[in-house]
Amino acid sequence: MSSGSTPVPSIAPPPGLPVFPVNIAAPDLSPYVAGNTGIPGFTILESGIDGPHVVLVSLIHGNEFAGAIALAELLAENFKPLRGKLTLGFANLAAYTRFDPANPVASRFVEEDLNRVWDDFTLFGVRRSAELDRAREIKPIIDSADILLDLHSMLWPADPVLLCGAGPRGRALGLAVGTPALVVADTGHAGGKRLIDYGRFTEGSPQGAACLLVEAGQHWHQEAVEQSRATISAVLRHAGMLHGACPAQAGRFAEVVQLVTARTNRFVFVRDFRGGEIIPEAGTLIAHDGDEEIRTPEDNLIMVMPSLKVSHGHTAVRLARACPVQSPR
Repeated sequence: MSSGSTPVPSIAPPPGLPVFPVNIAAPDLSPYVAGNTGIPGFTILESGIDGPHVVLVSLIHGNEFAGAIALAELLAENFKPLRGKLTLGFANLAAYTRFDPANPVASRFVEEDLNRVWDDFTLFGVRRSAELDRAREIKPIIDSADILLDLHSMLWPADPVLLCGAGPRGRALGLAVGTPALVVADTGHAGGKRLIDYGRFTEGSPQGAACLLVEAGQHWHQEAVEQSRATISAVLRHAGMLHGACPAQAGRFAEVVQLVTARTNRFVFVRDFRGGEIIPEAGTLIAHDGDEEIRTPEDNLIMVMPSLKVSHGHTAVRLARACPVQSPR
């Protein structure tokens, strides 16, 4: 990547996207919109026994509803945690209500990405949008979480992955949860702070709150629903809210060594890479960004969530280095 000022992200989707099949039905969330917290879409399930506050959030992006299916199932079965309290939330309901299977990429957000606003300057600023208003509305719940799982899926084919942000608490939680098997530490996007980058989860003492973002699979595929269920169950077991043991400790941990952000609208990969693919040799040409060649800086880097059609200012791919995993708990 060449040096220079940080590119300003484009709001418009990149041109030339393929047709993406929608293989799962969007869930009916109408029974859960009222919630019981005073914040629409958020419901607290109390155990009556001391314990952590776990928050499970879906629909940060309105068209990523695999996690919402899994949360709706918990609500439908009247799940009760064994200890502590569990909050289930549907974040961007305004975008979700616009979902159209004929144009499934269009309802990611209403005005801006709800997963790029989680810094104090933005949250406490004067600017307003549908997503910023919603972030401010749900912030009290986020601020009370001891453990938070942010449920997502991916547009392009990729192996499921747990993103743990940059801090040690997220890393420890990701390795303890154990599914998906790959945990990746990164510092986010040029376009703004994600929920896992929020100060509550990255600042303060080692005993503070922790957050994970699960990319459960490809949008609108049943496999993403199944992975969402598995990760939710593992988090609840880790927190002592569900009987049973967590899966074995995650088998792979990696740290992002290069964030590749498109600096032009002419960014193109040399081929269709799949997320999780390993590029063996340093110096391998992986993309062109206008007239600039993008090459891997090290051997054996993992391609994390390559975006095969990317607009100026958006993340094209993260390149991650595999790191040793400490002995299981």
